[in-house]
Amino acid sequence: MPELGDGWRLGRMTALDLHAVADIELRAYSHPWTRGNFENSLKSGHVGLTLRDPANTLVGYAVLMPVVDEMHLLNITVDPRRQRQGHGRLLLAVALATAHAHNLGTMLLEVRPSNVGALALYEEAGFAEIGRRKGYYPATANGREDALVLRRAWHDGKESA
Repeated sequence: MPELGDGWRLGRMTALDLHAVADIELRAYSHPWTRGNFENSLKSGHVGLTLRDPANTLVGYAVLMPVVDEMHLLNITVDPRRQRQGHGRLLLAVALATAHAHNLGTMLLEVRPSNVGALALYEEAGFAEIGRRKGYYPATANGREDALVLRRAWHDGKESA
């Protein structure tokens, strides 16, 4: 697991976090997940992770879905007021470490092509594009936006794209 600064905490998302999670989600995205989406994910056994600062304020979160031999990163979000400070990089490292801890050799995710910040983060973390889902995301101006499917794999301790 990545190291945290003094007073910073990683935790498992619970129902008690959902109000703060939904608040960040609403401010971060034009088409956010609902509180019910997060609730359903937790009830389905998905792994919810939270990152809190020394004042115990929620800074970001991730939702992961283990599937057979891979981990699917469903949502990773940092409070818009706290972005560009390395918190997304930290959360992604924790998500990858969580996949390792579950003995899963691959992580998959979808991302909007227009989300250049996220694409740069994923590329830096060793993800490679393996496909595209046409019209995957709702979009404001163009109706629908494709999703790029990214993958990072590691086997026998060796990493590969």
